[in-house]
Amino acid sequence: MFLSIFDIFKIGIGPSSSHTMGPMLAAGRFLELLRNSAFTAKGLRCSLHGSLAFTGKGHATDRAVILGLAGFRPENFDNDRAEQALKEIAGTGRIHPPGLAELQFHPERDLIFDHDHPLPGHANALILSALDSGGDVILQETYYSVGGGFVLTEAELASDHGPELPRDVPFPFRNATEMVEMAEKAGKSVAALKWENEVSAHAHPELSNWIHKIWDVMNACIDRGLSTDGILPGGLGVRRRAHAMHKALQAERGQNLTAPHIVNDWISVYAIAVNEENAAGGQIVTAPTNGAAGVVPAVIRYWLDHVPGAQVSRVADFLLVAAAIGGIIKQNASISGAEVGCQGEVGSAAAMAAAGLCQVLGGSPRQVENAAEIALEHHLGMTCDPIRGLVQAPCIERNALGAIKAVSAASLAMRGDGQHLIPLDACVETMRQTGLDMSERYKETSLGGLAVNVPNC
Repeated sequence: MFLSIFDIFKIGIGPSSSHTMGPMLAAGRFLELLRNSAFTAKGLRCSLHGSLAFTGKGHATDRAVILGLAGFRPENFDNDRAEQALKEIAGTGRIHPPGLAELQFHPERDLIFDHDHPLPGHANALILSALDSGGDVILQETYYSVGGGFVLTEAELASDHGPELPRDVPFPFRNATEMVEMAEKAGKSVAALKWENEVSAHAHPELSNWIHKIWDVMNACIDRGLSTDGILPGGLGVRRRAHAMHKALQAERGQNLTAPHIVNDWISVYAIAVNEENAAGGQIVTAPTNGAAGVVPAVIRYWLDHVPGAQVSRVADFLLVAAAIGGIIKQNASISGAEVGCQGEVGSAAAMAAAGLCQVLGGSPRQVENAAEIALEHHLGMTCDPIRGLVQAPCIERNALGAIKAVSAASLAMRGDGQHLIPLDACVETMRQTGLDMSERYKETSLGGLAVNVPNC
């Protein structure tokens, strides 16, 4: 399956691509199914299973489903309208989906957190049902939110593909080995390979505009995070740090007293800014998920602000290469924390960012592949254990460290000639196997790790 740059980078809302965006999109798909059916529904019901049940409250899954059933979409989300809609639905027990008659929906009764019946297809599962006047089910569909905002029905998951995407691309690489071989044979960079694949699926002006839009949203998210103070929602009392950190770093500039390693703090503050915005439910870009959304933009901003010769015009090359790596990982392993742990989220994001940075630093296809491998290898085995199911601790700092690792990985790859012992494909397969072996307690359920060992949480 061809995965476009727009499948890897989606404009959406926080705090989670799998637990917030995915369920909202699933609800939208169910409304469309209901509109195209011959049934006349009187009510709606949703049950959440697996990780969506265990950590759905902390990830605002309940809120996302309700708003999705009311017609809201992540890409054009209006928070003020959303809050008003939630109040009306809670007060009336009625919901007004666009293109359908008013339907009964009592959130306390019709949105069920089912902790006892995980579904076999994926850890992030929800069942949406339409009911007749007697409360009997007349239409039902099971959806799986498989990470990064991707949503599959039960049938799509069983057939191992989602909605059809363009397949006739000039460079149909399925893994990193094929990517490097095709690039070297064609005498092209990885960015050029990915660009030609994208051009075959999108009109050229649209492609350029949308890639720039992706970076504009990422950069605006960094700026909002750097300028906003306060306490993050959710009850943990986590204070935003990016604003104060940024002010201190700005004050230290030009004093000639700063140690060289302080550049790591600049990389960190950009990532923290994004993930604080994500935790607050702000607009972000999946990269490849919400929980790992800070790594790629932080490395791009570091490159632009701190590396001589960096040019905004080359951000597209960075994002194209990052998307190529993200697509390889998704197709051959997973980018879902509920499926393989945080190695699939921050680990994948670090690999994407390392490859993108290596590309804009002038790296060859082999060096780009090496950079991605180094970054991913040193996230293998990382668990996903969010405290209280909130994408705050340890998630925010993990993005900062993932960005630092990405920069280091790109730098190491640039010091070599691309020849290395462990191929990226072997590392991706290792991540997949490790995820299969990992206990469910450490895969976004908040039933193990830091989630149960931090006092008072």
